[in-house]
Amino acid sequence: MTQQNSKTAADNTEVSSKEAAGSAPKIDIAAVNDALMGKWKKERLESRAVASDSKYHTVYGLSLEENRDLTLKRLQYLADAGAVQRAFPVEYGGSDNQGGNLAAFGELVFADPSLQIKSGVQWGLFGAAILHLGTKPHHDKWLPDVLTLKLPGAFAMTEIGHGSDVASIATTATYDPETEEFEIHTPYRAAWKEFLGNAALHGQAAVVFAQLITGGVNYGVHAFFVPIRTPEGELLPGVGAEDDGYKGGLNGIDNGRLHFTHVRIPRTNLLDRYGTVAADGSYSSPIKSPGRRFFTMLGALVQGRVSLDGAAVNVMQAALTIAIKYGSERRQFPGADGKERVLLDYGLHQRRLLPRLAQSYAMQFAHEKLLRFFDEVFSGVNDTDTSRQDLETFAAALKPLSTWAALDTLQTAREACGGAGFIAKNRLTSWYQDLDIYVTFEGDNHVLLQLVGKRLLTDFAKQFQGESPRTVAAKVAQQRVAEGIAKFGLRQVAQDVADLGQTSRAIDALQNPETQHQLLSQRVNTMISEIAFAMPKTRDKAAKEAAFNANQAKLIAAAKAHAELLQWEAFTEAVEQFSGDTRTVITWLRDLFAFKLFEDNAAWYLQHGILSGQRVSAVTAYIDRLCQRIRTQALDLVDAFGLTDELLRAEIATGIEAERQREAQEYVEKQRQDGNLPVSEKSLS
Repeated sequence: MTQQNSKTAADNTEVSSKEAAGSAPKIDIAAVNDALMGKWKKERLESRAVASDSKYHTVYGLSLEENRDLTLKRLQYLADAGAVQRAFPVEYGGSDNQGGNLAAFGELVFADPSLQIKSGVQWGLFGAAILHLGTKPHHDKWLPDVLTLKLPGAFAMTEIGHGSDVASIATTATYDPETEEFEIHTPYRAAWKEFLGNAALHGQAAVVFAQLITGGVNYGVHAFFVPIRTPEGELLPGVGAEDDGYKGGLNGIDNGRLHFTHVRIPRTNLLDRYGTVAADGSYSSPIKSPGRRFFTMLGALVQGRVSLDGAAVNVMQAALTIAIKYGSERRQFPGADGKERVLLDYGLHQRRLLPRLAQSYAMQFAHEKLLRFFDEVFSGVNDTDTSRQDLETFAAALKPLSTWAALDTLQTAREACGGAGFIAKNRLTSWYQDLDIYVTFEGDNHVLLQLVGKRLLTDFAKQFQGESPRTVAAKVAQQRVAEGIAKFGLRQVAQDVADLGQTSRAIDALQNPETQHQLLSQRVNTMISEIAFAMPKTRDKAAKEAAFNANQAKLIAAAKAHAELLQWEAFTEAVEQFSGDTRTVITWLRDLFAFKLFEDNAAWYLQHGILSGQRVSAVTAYIDRLCQRIRTQALDLVDAFGLTDELLRAEIATGIEAERQREAQEYVEKQRQDGNLPVSEKSLS
């Protein structure tokens, strides 16, 4: 037995003895809260204080115009309170606090998602584009007014005709050396900029992404500062705008379309950190490769994906807090003792909520890791081309899973709260509507996972670079043999367990973090290698494209598996900071996250001979056992999120249901004591 297995067995013995004695481990809520809040707890708490102020809170029943006006006023409150400037340089009123800025931004979702996203448009997209894509003259000229909201702006990247394919956008910026101006032009309707916050009404300028053309050469997509309205709200000559009107959510934001008809701007309005045009029209860039230059410019704006990941996890935590608190109080159907049972005592209710609770912990710890990496890169501590590529891949892996999980959790929590969950004041439905778009903006989730998958394929191929065909063939054969040995070994262990008929041994093996890591990482490695081996070894672009398209769904699945591995690793690293009962419970939670991944992907593990049917059955049985254990910890685990009534603002999470149930029980008991309780018809037969 390994040291880790010995420790697991000891932990289980300790837990069993406690359960036998009628007690259960108790977590240190403050310690868990510290771990969840992470490095920037101070900034998070500052932002939560803002989000707790009623003047920032969602107001239901407003007209579209009223909602937009109120959101703009609140945006000004944020600017006046100094709540949004953290990421900007000190000389412009900021504090150069990259990680703290995004940590604080994620907390604004508790106030009102429209306010959060509109602030993200103003300072996280429009302002950040000027900061990261522009140079000192641009900063001096525009950032002071951007930070105070004197200059509201839009971020005009997406076109209706190209969506996530930014490299193919059709808007042009053609340089005229005679006037030293760029002419911004959208040649046809599909090139109109679409879905832009602040575009319909409030934006006075936009950072417009367009194909830079000078001297008859297209140098690819660059960003330009383009005035679009007067301070009084009148569109400038050549600028057209349309209102997107009502949307599925986030109706406090004035999303709209922009188009440009030969609009001229000064040469100096090119945000030229990565590419500049001299007065004579000559182009130069510190990055010679057009492809690398394009991805570097877009990578400078990765904070949008990082921030959405954090906001989505926050909403997951809120939804679970509401549903678990309500489920701990709401009673339905009598048990064997004749008393009605609380919802969370039902196995199915535990199955619906508690694996998602474990998932939210995994995602929070992974987000903290992503946030620290982002801060290292953008603070300059670890700002290299490689680290920026790694950060982009990391963010592209996590954002899809957390935004999908937020919607899934909100819907599950809504159903778990019954009709009460459908009432707007309990917030689950409005959060769902507002977060629905998270899976699409800042990069469609499937497109982002494809980016991750391509990176995995590239890394896989690097091990064969410079090798002769014979050596490559030998390495491939060796790798396949190694995979076969791994599969055979795991299959043999599972078969031994099946023969012995001892499910507990199967569980003991799967509780080992090394085994969990092997199962999760082997899935990623096998999926990527199968895709790589399926790709044709040819220079025929059409054949390569057809093969890639045939394997696209598998590639997305592999990227998702890779992201789940990253979350598991972050969770496992986080476990190390706890001790005693807290460590025991957090380990249960980590195991629940891992076992649910095994169960969800059982077909794959069975098809590849990695898990036996016996072991898959053991996984399902142990998930049920973990849910029963964690049920006793559930309220403490959601309390560790630190979400106050002012942040949640959901009536059913305030204890009102417990009061109703207590009133009902007291009434029935008094009726019984007074002899006024009617006799049940069933007792007469």
